[in-house]
Amino acid sequence: MANRTAVNQCPPPFLQDVLFDLGGFVEGRLCRQLPNGITCCLPCPMTDWAYPDSFQTIGTAAQWVSVVGVIACVALLVSWAVLPVEKTFRHYLSICLTTAVLFMSLGFVIPLAAQPEECYDAITPHAMQTSSVCAASGTFLILGGWAGVMWVFLRALSLHLQICWQVVVGRNFMWFSQATGWGIPILGVVFAIVFSGFSFRFGSTCHINHKNSLADLWIPLLVFAGLTIIIQFATFGYCIKVYLASLADNSSSTEGSGLPSYTNSIRTMTPKQAYRRVRRVIELQWRGIAIVLIIITDVIFFSIVFVFQDNTVEAVKRDSSIASEWITCLFFNGGKKDLCLDKASPLVVNMPTVGAVLFLLAMNGIWLALLLGRWSMVTGWRDMLMGPLSDKNKKEFVSVDARLEDFKKDTRSYEMLSRDDSGKPMDEAVTPSVVTPVSPTAKLPLRSPSSLRDSGRDSANQDGRRTPDYFGHTARYHAPVRSFSSPRPPQTVTWDARETYARPGQNQQDEYVNPLGLNRI
Repeated sequence: MANRTAVNQCPPPFLQDVLFDLGGFVEGRLCRQLPNGITCCLPCPMTDWAYPDSFQTIGTAAQWVSVVGVIACVALLVSWAVLPVEKTFRHYLSICLTTAVLFMSLGFVIPLAAQPEECYDAITPHAMQTSSVCAASGTFLILGGWAGVMWVFLRALSLHLQICWQVVVGRNFMWFSQATGWGIPILGVVFAIVFSGFSFRFGSTCHINHKNSLADLWIPLLVFAGLTIIIQFATFGYCIKVYLASLADNSSSTEGSGLPSYTNSIRTMTPKQAYRRVRRVIELQWRGIAIVLIIITDVIFFSIVFVFQDNTVEAVKRDSSIASEWITCLFFNGGKKDLCLDKASPLVVNMPTVGAVLFLLAMNGIWLALLLGRWSMVTGWRDMLMGPLSDKNKKEFVSVDARLEDFKKDTRSYEMLSRDDSGKPMDEAVTPSVVTPVSPTAKLPLRSPSSLRDSGRDSANQDGRRTPDYFGHTARYHAPVRSFSSPRPPQTVTWDARETYARPGQNQQDEYVNPLGLNRI
């Protein structure tokens, strides 16, 4: 902390380094040695002097967007865990990618909730050893970034294998994905903590320090990001090739079928068949393709911006003459930063770019909810939460005063008691009416002898007010005599009049049958 026995010999707003101990992230100080041997340092945090006051507002707004992203990710994960698969269409690639984005978003939400002090003292930022919030936010940010890159890489690889190589990814690919999708990010976080560390260097979220950061984070991360882009564009190139080949295919044998002709293997597909197959896969996977492009673009954008900012700050530390105009301006204006912001602009990334990076990273959870979420999830939650209430309010088949509105809501109801607009009973409007005493003009339908024998049992339905119970009796199933489902020896076919509605006791070969009288009963 501050050494109160010494006197600051540096011009305002700068502070002399000997006034403070070696706690915090000492390498994060921005200091310059004067000709008289005194070392003066810029007060912490540096962003307060290089950016206008609105910079803090942009950072806070991006953190609140991250809160929305966290809520969206949690909603997706809970839906995938609770709702049935036919409602969510969950997949381990989507679940793991959402978890990775959740971790990355927590790296911005934790500082918003904790509101930590960014500085250990007046010139030194906090490090992960002196701030638990810094350690937590930095760990979640690096872990989420690494895992997000790995899972979009695996998703792009899975799509490439399915489209370009007709490989059906199965359980082996799943275990390979779990091992690499979480193993490599965990190793990356361990290497970043051991060889670099975290500190407050760019807003209220801790980022990796400059030492060894290229070797243990940025280069490996960008390598996998580059591989993802190469695989994705190779897949796009194959799709374009298949599409162009289908345009040149004049074969008529592929017009009527969307399936390949498996004479030898799937390689025998014609161009149009291959195009239809690729189109079906893309129609099913376009959400995943969009997620891959969005997240990989965000990560690459953030990496380039942060590495540029980090290298610029390190260049100023090595050669303070780069920032001499800005330092001189602060010295002559008594620390009024607003008068010197134009001199600081070449030393930092401009504020619109920084705001774009922060908001793009914060919106990843929202993009996941929009692209991986489905309306069936909403209906699934509605059915789950309203299920007990709807069971209590369900009407039983006991009413004789059913309303027309109830019938319109449930057309599958067997209780059709109201009347339609024409004045007919609803039974006659939907179900053919039967002969009743109140409908003498109704035509007699064609009925089997068994139904004629059972007509006495339907006397309760003869008032035309209730639909007959068509489901009360189960007809006996008679296995067909001549079945060709399996090989059988030749059989002698006989005809029994009792099995049909023909009148028995007649010789079909001797008696003349009038064709015009066949429709008589």
